[in-house]
Amino acid sequence: MTVLSPLAGRRAVVTGASSGIGAATARLLAAQGTRVALVARRQDRLDALHTEIKNAGGSAVPIALDLAGAEAGVIEDGARLAARELGGVDLVVNAAGILSPSMLADGLVDEWQRQIEVNLTGLLRLTRALLPDLLKAASTGDAADLINVSSIAASQVEFGAAVYAATKAAVSHLSRHLRQELAPQNVRVTDIQPGMVVTKLRSGSELGIAWEEDMKTRIDPLTAEDVAEVIAFAVGRPRHVSLPEIVVMPAKQT
Repeated sequence: MTVLSPLAGRRAVVTGASSGIGAATARLLAAQGTRVALVARRQDRLDALHTEIKNAGGSAVPIALDLAGAEAGVIEDGARLAARELGGVDLVVNAAGILSPSMLADGLVDEWQRQIEVNLTGLLRLTRALLPDLLKAASTGDAADLINVSSIAASQVEFGAAVYAATKAAVSHLSRHLRQELAPQNVRVTDIQPGMVVTKLRSGSELGIAWEEDMKTRIDPLTAEDVAEVIAFAVGRPRHVSLPEIVVMPAKQT
């Protein structure tokens, strides 16, 4: 007897879908029968992932959208386009994120600002635009989930990651507040806090690359697929089961 995945037939918007945790999550959700809107700024990578998912028998639509520095309404328009393409949304995975160098480095105000825009402001604007869809899905008895990918840096000090950690602390606390507001309306909110993950998150920073290489010598980091599996598990629970906060760490990381 064939048993359908609890994710079959769901409709998800996944940000940061061009690489890392976002791409891994989109692949896994699509493989389990979810129709996925792939949201990121790099069209070529979105197209490649779209083709990969399609060839594997999944369903996805690419939506090129930069969560940083967009003019008023651009992010909201992109979110609504994704919802129209999917025929509604019952799952949002905010996986987009960037990490730039330390507060101590010179001339990095623009990079700090981009971190804030992508990691926090863009997340807020896209989530707000898709809340009506989540509420509608919940009101009809379907599962409705908002997943925010934060970081263990939200609650502990990581050298050289001050601005990044501050944005992730905001995301985690935002998630707690949103859960309080949305739980009575049956929308589940889950804050995922990964430890060290091997992704391209730090690829633009020499400091970040050096830090990542040092971590690799001391621990066995998570992969993006490890985190994607945790996300799929959380949203695949029965509708009355909520996992508000999940910390997922490499076994050697303390």
